[in-house]
Amino acid sequence: MRFDRREAALVLIDLQRGFVDEDGFVARQGRDVSASKRAADRGVALARAARAAGMKVIWTRHVLRADYADGGLLVTEIRPRLGELGALKRGTPDIELYEGAEVDPSDWIIDKPRYSAFFSTDLDMLLAANGIRSLVLGGVTTSMCVETTARDAAQRDIRTFVVREAVADFDEARHQASLSAIAFGFGRVVGLDAMTAAMAGGTADFPIG
Repeated sequence: MRFDRREAALVLIDLQRGFVDEDGFVARQGRDVSASKRAADRGVALARAARAAGMKVIWTRHVLRADYADGGLLVTEIRPRLGELGALKRGTPDIELYEGAEVDPSDWIIDKPRYSAFFSTDLDMLLAANGIRSLVLGGVTTSMCVETTARDAAQRDIRTFVVREAVADFDEARHQASLSAIAFGFGRVVGLDAMTAAMAGGTADFPIG
């Protein structure tokens, strides 16, 4: 799969306090967020490289209404602990980008109510209007929002590159299974150094493997 920075953007998925910081709702459940923090910091490094290469940087945030009227089954049956914890509500610290995020005025921030960055957002329109046909993905979690976004991008014939060191999950088995699924059917899983070099160089070929 060929990477060309002239048609590419970097999407950093849900690097927000709820998922990454020690005071977020994930950590409050006793889950270890250290891997997510490391992935977030690598995502910020990728953002610097992308901007230097003239690429658009896009941040997503998982945000729900304060009354959860848009939460649906996600908060009532699929992940009911979200509602119980009051997680991801608009106006709360959980939805803010994590402390280490470096957002440039030229970046886009997209709020989404579900796992996919495409669902009920204007991402499709923004990509089409700006000639973007390739996405480089980082963020959390690998098995939910990253994989769902990668799958949706692939169905739109958007070349998708997931940066291995810039994604993370709270469960290593799910993390590895998602990387395997993405590499098999939806895009390419590439190393941080290789993607940084591709951004700087302009083009690169990432074979199956």
